[in-house]
Amino acid sequence: MSRIGKKPVELPSGVTASVSGQTIEIKGPKDTQSFTATDDVTLAVEENAVTVTPRGKSKRARQQWGMSRTMVANMVTGVTAGFKKELEINGVGYRAQMQGNTLKLSLGLSHEVNFEVPAGITVTTPKNTQIIVEGTDSQLVGQVAANIREWRKPEPYKGKGIKYVDEYIFRKEGKKK
Repeated sequence: MSRIGKKPVELPSGVTASVSGQTIEIKGPKDTQSFTATDDVTLAVEENAVTVTPRGKSKRARQQWGMSRTMVANMVTGVTAGFKKELEINGVGYRAQMQGNTLKLSLGLSHEVNFEVPAGITVTTPKNTQIIVEGTDSQLVGQVAANIREWRKPEPYKGKGIKYVDEYIFRKEGKKK
């Protein structure tokens, strides 16, 4: 039994869900999102909750059960509150700034990195060493933040690079004489 899959996803006020076949569409104050589940699970909207049930007892059906419920819960959270990832830049001369729909990063490379922000994502730079990625799609917010971080991962000796705000960098000791 999936402990996650058993729980129904509560729909807050202002959020509506409609199921057609294997596709569920959730509308909220921020956005509208849809998800197509596999044939191994059944989606149902009952009163103010969405329930996901497996269609069989196979391993794949049980795997899809919990995953589908989590996807629906993430969509409900996305259309109401949204998702947010904060990045921090450490290093002398390392900085970031937004120009239109492009994030310009100076990361000690021989050139400036121009990162195009995809549709549905909002990137802001309150300080030149802080980047905030926001959006309604959990997967897309995480992927954009990971793509930005990929340009200069934090190194273990001085901690220079782009890191998540809540990330801990294990520091190494340098060479000894």
